Amino acid sequence: MIWLGIETANTPLSVAVVKDGKVVAEMIQNIKLTHSAGAMPAIEEILARVGIKPNELDAIAVSEGPGSYTGVRIGVTLAKTLAWTLQKPLVGISSLKALAANAALYNGLVCPIFDARRGNVYTAVYQGQALEAIVEDYHTHITDLLERLKALEAPILFVGTDVDIFWDNIVEVLGDTAVRAPFSLDLPRAAEVIRVATKMELPSVEATHHFVPQYKRIAEAEANWLKEQKEKEHE
Repeated sequence: MIWLGIETANTPLSVAVVKDGKVVAEMIQNIKLTHSAGAMPAIEEILARVGIKPNELDAIAVSEGPGSYTGVRIGVTLAKTLAWTLQKPLVGISSLKALAANAALYNGLVCPIFDARRGNVYTAVYQGQALEAIVEDYHTHITDLLERLKALEAPILFVGTDVDIFWDNIVEVLGDTAVRAPFSLDLPRAAEVIRVATKMELPSVEATHHFVPQYKRIAEAEANWLKEQKEKEHE
């Protein structure tokens, strides 16, 4: 079985081809190049290099978010277009879970982090090779996350390039229970997107029509409304 993997949820771009459980080719880059200009050429190049025609693919896996609105939207749109055009199944994988998969062999809890600006993060907590979700993907302020993690009272491995932004806060609250992953694990890999996808049941081709990004963040208008309701409750 031949898989194409696409990961564009944040600044890094990764594309991979996996055939019969082996990585045939994978490209990972962490440069500020617009995915709208770089993703499709990267896919075309990697398929050409391994001598695989698009119609020879059996399935497509894509990171569905959360992350950069633009990055997630580009990756999902590209994957949906390819999947429907080629009539191949499309599997969406949490971008946080895909990043945590880099450290799946760590004997403990793994916390991937994406910067969501203004002190906010997209994050989750996974455990073990099965990547069991101890804390489901969500959007929160770093202070709230650290309070939640402190209550777990366990060593936690932090992974992702954006961890550096919050590392001082993390160590201040968690101390020695905070472990920084090696930098070589910080970039999301399309091959890991595929690996996680292979453990899931393949959806029908028709399901591609209903595939949507998972932003994990409420709209600003809704956030303001919720804030107003809380203020009214305390009046």
